[in-house]
Order: sequence, then structure tokens, then C-alpha cells
Amino acid sequence: MARMRIRVRVPKRSKMRLGSLSRPMLFTWFMLAGFILLFVPQNLTNNFQFAFTRVFRWPLTIGRNISLYARTRRSAPGTTNRKESQYQNYIANLEEQLRQKHREVEELSKLRDRFHALENAGFVVADVIRSSIERAHCELTIYCRKEHGLAKGQFVLGDNSIIGTISDVSAPNAKVRLFTDPASKIPVRIGKLNIDKVMQGSGNDSAKIQLLSTKHKVNVGDKVVARKKPGFLDASMIIGTVARCRRDDANPLLWDITVKPVCDIERLNSVTVIIMNPQD
Repeated sequence: MARMRIRVRVPKRSKMRLGSLSRPMLFTWFMLAGFILLFVPQNLTNNFQFAFTRVFRWPLTIGRNISLYARTRRSAPGTTNRKESQYQNYIANLEEQLRQKHREVEELSKLRDRFHALENAGFVVADVIRSSIERAHCELTIYCRKEHGLAKGQFVLGDNSIIGTISDVSAPNAKVRLFTDPASKIPVRIGKLNIDKVMQGSGNDSAKIQLLSTKHKVNVGDKVVARKKPGFLDASMIIGTVARCRRDDANPLLWDITVKPVCDIERLNSVTVIIMNPQD
């Protein structure tokens, strides 16, 4: 009996593309992979994690740095940046103190350059603490960082002009009696007149020069200088200008002269005390 051969043609397996998989099939595969990882021994999963970390170490480091920077930027003031802020404020204070010292040295250098006649004088810069400029009382309270050498009667400069004299010293403070104070009497000279007169304060930010004959020509705007005083002032210096000149009501043969300061005393933040023949 002859054998019968039967040929069965098996169709070739078609290549399955990822795009042809349905969503339920993908979900089923991911579920199976998750269960496999769940029941795989822990030592194998640890090795997988370590391998993943070594491969992706560089991008993971960048991401961590970015995250830390973002948290630092979002941190509240006074927490992580508190010490840095304190250091910055400390440096800012030192810079401001250095600038202040530089301004003082520069100002003292300018004073020495301008007043060559005061070669034997010392200068002390003082801060104005309080001013009292009223009709019957005109004075400044100043703070001196260098108290040594301050004494009553010393002349005080404001904006390179005489504004008064030291009336009291109570270290580290001192009081300045302005030349506008009624208790102030300072020898002066007007303009080009070679005549010494006494100027007395009259309050109200002014002073008076009296007993000057009307035969002498005096004009509004003439400069008034404080005369030199041995031991206190070696050279004459400007103290004010003539603001008004008229005949004296009581004696028409004499001038009644009003003098105003040449600087705005109320706006002074610092003054300079002239110390003749300083000991240091």
C-alpha cells in the first residue's frame, strides 16, 4: 500500500510592529513586567539600580544641583542666607567708615592748603549733634572724636568761614557759641577799612557792628573778617558779609551795620575746630 504524503503549508509568521500592538496588550505586558520585578530577588534589583545610577550619574547630578539651587532661591530671608547677609552688611559698614575717614583727611588737607598762614595750627573735625539758633540763644553741640586740645575760646570753622568759638568742653562733646549769639563779641574788620571794631551777636542769625563813623564808606556785600587773636587765630579769616547798612537811629553820625554768616549754619553736618600750637 502506497504511502500518502500530505504537505501542510504553514504560513510565514508576519513581522509584528510595535505600532500595531493594542493598548490592552501593552498594559498586559507592563503588568507582567511589574510582577516579575516584584518577585525577583532583592540582590538582583539592587544590582539593576546601581547599574542605572552609574549610567545616568551625570544627568542625575545636574538635576540634583538644579533642585538645590531652586530651594535656596525660594528659602525665606534670614534662614540659609542670614550669615551671608551679615557679612555683606559688615563689609558695607567698613567701606562707609573708610569713605568717611577719606573725606576727613581730604578736608583737612584742603584746609592746610587754603590757609598757609595757619601753619602752626591743628584742625579737629567734629560732627554737629544739635543746633539751637533762636533770637536769644545761638549755639551748636558738637561731638569730637579727638578731644585732646579742645579749649574755650578756640575758633570754629563752617564751610571755611568762622562761625563762632568754643564756649564749653565736656568730652567728648563741646558747645560752640555762634557769633550771632548776643553773648558773643569778636574783633572784626570790614572790607578794606583798616579799622578794628567789635561785632556783637544780635540773635536772629545776625550780628551788629556799631560805633563806626559814617565818614567811612560801607556797602552791602562787603566782607567782614575776624581779626587775628594771638594764641587762638594767627591770621584774619572771613566771618560774614554786610547785609544792611544804615544810619544809627540814636546817632545819625554812626553806622548801624548788620552782618550775616556766609554759610548756612543750620545745615552744617560737621565743623572744624582750629587748635593753635597743638601739643601732638
